[in-house]
Amino acid sequence: MPNIKSAKKRVVTSEKRNKINVAKKSRVKNAVKKFNEAVQAGDVALAEKLLPETMSVIDCAFKDGIFKKNTAARKKATLCRALDKLKAAK
Repeated sequence: MPNIKSAKKRVVTSEKRNKINVAKKSRVKNAVKKFNEAVQAGDVALAEKLLPETMSVIDCAFKDGIFKKNTAARKKATLCRALDKLKAAK
């Protein structure tokens, strides 16, 4: 445990930020999981509806510094690829 007042404050602040960052990352994971379930079920209409929402969540996480630029781009490209593959199969 730190003894200096500013160090104590940093501990509290970093714990608070960590909780916020974990929640935002969890939100992304849940959105991606929901989209992937729609793709697995073969529901093109639902997947097309969820794609912009999921992309928006990923973009917000990137904007907040949760993901780096290439990580966000890779996640979005994976989602688009899955939807394209589902459309081609139908």
